[in-house]
Amino acid sequence: MTQPRHSVSVAAVVTDETGRILVIRRRDNGAWQIPGGILEPDETVQDGVRREVEEETGVTVEPQRLTGVYKNMRLGVVALVFRARVVAGTPHPTAESTAVDWWTSERVTAEMTETFAVRVLDALRTDPVPAVRHHDGTRILDPTPPPPTRPGATAELTS
Repeated sequence: MTQPRHSVSVAAVVTDETGRILVIRRRDNGAWQIPGGILEPDETVQDGVRREVEEETGVTVEPQRLTGVYKNMRLGVVALVFRARVVAGTPHPTAESTAVDWWTSERVTAEMTETFAVRVLDALRTDPVPAVRHHDGTRILDPTPPPPTRPGATAELTS
């Protein structure tokens, strides 16, 4: 029997001083998403976040905290999403994005697919415990939000 294989991706929810979210329109499929992509085998998670955001937006960011873990059950892709802040540069389209823009959370909810909008909404929460969610590539399979945390509580993963 062959062992199951997973792919790990990283992404960043970057906000400006007014709370708008940095988004890109992907060159390969035209979808609006937060910047991110596949983690390279030889790079750290934080370096992967920095590289992906710069490749897709032209800005340099500093990851601040993990806000969610999302597994695409159909493809076996595990996405790690971080809040990040811009440390240098001005957003612009790149070889990987046809457009870069700043959206409100309301626009994210209205125009992004559910599986990407929830990543942004989870990142905007003030709860320090990362969300853990599963999806099929289109819809969230466990739509119940994580329970509120109490001071000193730790996140638990269940199967």
